[in-house]
Amino acid sequence: MFCSCGRRVQLLKFLKESLGNSCKIIATDLQDIAPALYVADKCYLVPRIDAPNYVDEILKIAKENDVKAITTLIDPEIELLAKNRDRFEEEGILVLAPSKETAHYCFDKYEMFRYLQEKGIRTVLTYDTLGHFKKGYDRHEIDFPVFIKPRTGSGSVGIHKCETMDELESYFADAEFDYIIQEYMKSGDCDADVYIDCYSHKPVAAFSKRKLETKIGGASKTISFKDPELFAFIEDICQVLQFNGPVDMDFWYQDGQYYLSEVNPRFGGAYLHAYGAGVDFFKLIRNNMEGKSNESIIGQYDEDILMMMYDAVVIRKKSELLEGNFSIL
Repeated sequence: MFCSCGRRVQLLKFLKESLGNSCKIIATDLQDIAPALYVADKCYLVPRIDAPNYVDEILKIAKENDVKAITTLIDPEIELLAKNRDRFEEEGILVLAPSKETAHYCFDKYEMFRYLQEKGIRTVLTYDTLGHFKKGYDRHEIDFPVFIKPRTGSGSVGIHKCETMDELESYFADAEFDYIIQEYMKSGDCDADVYIDCYSHKPVAAFSKRKLETKIGGASKTISFKDPELFAFIEDICQVLQFNGPVDMDFWYQDGQYYLSEVNPRFGGAYLHAYGAGVDFFKLIRNNMEGKSNESIIGQYDEDILMMMYDAVVIRKKSELLEGNFSIL
């Protein structure tokens, strides 16, 4: 069951391609013009994720459809699933979400930075306030340019590069977001799609790719590569954070070392590349749904495989939508 399925049409199509008729897809969303709803076997409209009855509604849908595993495709809902894990597991539903603590760290980038520092995991130097940054700047811990991004943001929305203190102060004066400030990493932007087995709690698949082009929401053109040092770093990360299922990890590579940038504990937007290169998380999920643990297939793919995203559409009559109650601009 995919909650908040949104635009993730191709992800659901790949699941059908992988598992065929052995698996039925249930999809939910707030809006009946979410295109991914219409490639699922059954789809439902649900309240906002902050509605008091939201969890009750998705649990009801899951029980009615004998759902065996549930996940979400948006970051703000991950912590909600993690907090309610027991309610789903009591019904025999596998929750593809991290522990409550890990979900919190992944959503709050500054809390994640502090936790990773405490655990000795290399990460990007981060400040939570302008005053905190200025003290670090005066101590020569950091220099311009810097990146700012929303503390609890998703995708690449609200990210800016600042070259001067005046420019940085202007963003904080506007107060559009609760910003964090990070050191500017000059090169080596890459990420990895990782699957953490729900029984062994170890990473059993990892597909790494360098970003060739990014748009709002993530990478749109990528090329696969393999590096044992990165795979070892991923294993170190998974020892200090408690994941279950698919995870998207972003890294920088600078001065001969990898640095963890951020983690989205869900299917990443560019997981499509991993699947296209033969790294099939859906079969790993099915094994876990059946109570089986998975053997490691880390690094079992070819290098120099490219992904090039493009736009596609879903066409339906208004009468075919779940409700058809939408506003026209």
